[in-house]
Amino acid sequence: MDAPVEFDAIDDHDDLIAWSRAYCKHARRKWLVDVRLDLVEWTVSTRARRRAAAVRHPQIDDATVGDALDWDAVPDADGRPLPCTLSLTWDAFREFSQAEWASTLRHELIHVEQYQHCATTGHGAAFRWRAETLDTEVHCQTFADARWTFECRTCGTVVARRYRDCPFVREYDRYRSDCCGAQLRCVERSE
Repeated sequence: MDAPVEFDAIDDHDDLIAWSRAYCKHARRKWLVDVRLDLVEWTVSTRARRRAAAVRHPQIDDATVGDALDWDAVPDADGRPLPCTLSLTWDAFREFSQAEWASTLRHELIHVEQYQHCATTGHGAAFRWRAETLDTEVHCQTFADARWTFECRTCGTVVARRYRDCPFVREYDRYRSDCCGAQLRCVERSE
């Protein structure tokens, strides 16, 4: 791969985007990913805690993964997919090895590919099959510690993690674990 900067030398958002863009071009050729990278905009998030990266795209009514979309029928599309945004998470990049970050980018390329062909994306059967062919995971590994972890009171299995306050955090005692049907125990990480 011919990258403008070495992975270990990335020290700002522009370098991260440049390296990631170069890797995606490489992966597109190596794994025959049918995407138009000229229709992908790039950003870096410093706020995300649960996702290593994400593809943001316009919502297209009645789009279904697996059903090719006629982009000529979409207003303002001019016969080509509307641009999408690939948002990279800085903290994930800082925690991941080069191989883990590359796998994350291949995962996101699948989302871009699905979006550009079907105008939507998801982690269903088509995604799982494609993830296997691109040697990547269906779900990215965690890179940040959750503020709240919820465990089954019977077996201790972690059944949920929350990074921000939400109704579930405030009312977790109303829920039961899927594993044992037991009440949940909340473990809050001290800041």
